[in-house]
Amino acid sequence: MKINEVISEAKVTKRTKHQDDPSQGAVRLRDKGGYDRTYHMNRIMMAAACADGKSTKAVDSPAETWFEKYNTAHPYTKEEENMLKSAMKTVPTDGKFVSKWGKSKEHDDTHRVSPTPAKKRNKYGV
Repeated sequence: MKINEVISEAKVTKRTKHQDDPSQGAVRLRDKGGYDRTYHMNRIMMAAACADGKSTKAVDSPAETWFEKYNTAHPYTKEEENMLKSAMKTVPTDGKFVSKWGKSKEHDDTHRVSPTPAKKRNKYGV
């Protein structure tokens, strides 16, 4: 490897024939504006997983979620919610609470009993 391949100051590299020949193709992508490449890649890969691979039609997958360009925090206790409120007053943030804290509750359609039969134990509990 040559030093000019490692140091790329003030120069934008191009894909070389040496890189392109063994490749079956490459796609370069990012969100419009380049704000959050990780979130964008996650959405792209989720949509790709919904595709059938036979056509190039758009799939039935939302392009964005309610938290799109935001991180999320999920406090488990009232104390943790208060800790977040303190932190948000300390560090400037563009954030808001999108739901009130409260005890979690399973939906009525959630299985509460395991479908797997219980393991039979011998007289020693094993």
